[in-house]
Amino acid sequence: MPIEGKSRDDNKTVMPPGLYIVATPIGHAGDISLRALDTLAGVDLIAAEDTRVTAKLLAIYTIAKPLTAYNDHNAPHERPKLLRKLREGARIALVSDAGMPLVSDPGFKLVREAVEAGIYVTVVPGASAVLTALGLSGLPSDRFLFVGFAPAKSGERRKMLEELKTVRASLIFYESPHRLAETLADMAGIFGPRSAAVGRELTKLHEEVRRASLDELAQAYAAESLPKGEIALVVAPPEAAAADFAKVDAALEKTLPFMPVRAAAELIAEMLNAPRRAVYERALELKKDVDPV
Repeated sequence: MPIEGKSRDDNKTVMPPGLYIVATPIGHAGDISLRALDTLAGVDLIAAEDTRVTAKLLAIYTIAKPLTAYNDHNAPHERPKLLRKLREGARIALVSDAGMPLVSDPGFKLVREAVEAGIYVTVVPGASAVLTALGLSGLPSDRFLFVGFAPAKSGERRKMLEELKTVRASLIFYESPHRLAETLADMAGIFGPRSAAVGRELTKLHEEVRRASLDELAQAYAAESLPKGEIALVVAPPEAAAADFAKVDAALEKTLPFMPVRAAAELIAEMLNAPRRAVYERALELKKDVDPV
């Protein structure tokens, strides 16, 4: 909450004209940043996906600013108006209903055209359902791919999942409650026995995270009543195929007499698509056996 007795409209920070992409809470209103509050209080206009949703957030923090709707339905009509205001020197904040704008939300074309017009554009970062779900999942986070919503039709969804099957990264999806069980079942059939996590109502009062295999999650949600709320689904990457060390050993035995250990290991790892570190360690062992101290 803002400091007692002080409205954010009292903010005196000088803000340059331009487009401000502002993250808003994905659930808990307290997750908005101080910089986001100051930005919303300092702009001339707030372009919101749904003005009713944004009005409630502004009311909590006693911010009174003009609002205009900017969403998938009216963007072609409203975008030229916003760009004209920006060229005239306006300061405009772009917000979505929750989280970072442009992530499964409108705004990409507005930002692109603003950049092309030489208009100042900046981001005020904050809450993100994608990163929140990834952090809670307990799954590898060093490499991930945000997929968004999978197609509603099973055939199209399965085709997309086949394309993602070999991606060596944790996959993050948004999904609607009434398709969750069906999507999990399709994933289990195509991805195989992978770990996954379903995050529901993240940061809200009834936050829930369920972690299990895709098949277990599919069966559980199929047997229950439809879940409620916003859902983010994280799927673990495919496990690395076990290297065939019989082939690795045979190749190393032929190359080690003629090549340095590291060079031989890198060559064999590349040829057999095997883990470099494991091949190098195996090469050291073989070299030690051949040339004992």
